[in-house]
Amino acid sequence: MPEHLGNKPRHALTAGLLAGLFCIGVAPALPQQSPPDFSANNAGWVSVGGEWTPLPGSPSPVTQDPAHRYVPNNTGGQPTFRIADVNNPNLTQFAKDSLKKANEEVLAGKPMWSRSSRCWATGVPAFLLTPAQPMFFVQTPSWYGESVGRYEGDTLVIDTVGLNDKTFVDNFRTPHSDKLHVVERLRLVEGGRFLEAEVVIDDPAVFLKPLHVTKRSRRVEATLAEWRCAAGEMNNPFTQGADPLPIAAKAEF
Repeated sequence: MPEHLGNKPRHALTAGLLAGLFCIGVAPALPQQSPPDFSANNAGWVSVGGEWTPLPGSPSPVTQDPAHRYVPNNTGGQPTFRIADVNNPNLTQFAKDSLKKANEEVLAGKPMWSRSSRCWATGVPAFLLTPAQPMFFVQTPSWYGESVGRYEGDTLVIDTVGLNDKTFVDNFRTPHSDKLHVVERLRLVEGGRFLEAEVVIDDPAVFLKPLHVTKRSRRVEATLAEWRCAAGEMNNPFTQGADPLPIAAKAEF
């Protein structure tokens, strides 16, 4: 799950507290705290309500149009779909036009089911409001870690942490710990014929100094396909029709 989940209220309160302390000239004491465990003891999290609650100083989020009563499920009355209040002063005209169109469709009798009830992706941050709960966190290190990406000009930068220690950093089986930190910089070179990866590999349990390496991949015309692994063998669509390979060679892919 993204790192920012559940942090906004705490950050907002902390910012207000810090501002107050500095105003009276008191240096705040910030205790060292371990990361919270959102997943302990088979914990699941059920959304309390389906709307945002504004914090002090924030503009009001979109709410129900006061001219139309909203009736949620399981309250004894006939459930209704939400009608947005398009008079919210914080909305742009684009947003008002979009909501007005949705409102008109609901009032005309169109069932405007939520994205989650249609099994569609709800996106960020609306997934926190999803009634299809509970929500679960997986906080253990994973095979491919947790990555944050950004673009810097013609380069895609991918910063990855949170890896387990069950993989290797190369084909020589050089190990790594769960402290591994990898930064990849990917860009197209030579007119797009090659993908160039510049990688920093930092793991103090394995390397005295971080590695700074590069690797190129050649562009090929190919169709997206699934690689299936079973009983130690790999069905590679790019090698179909080639001479059979011994099991030892297959393990090198």
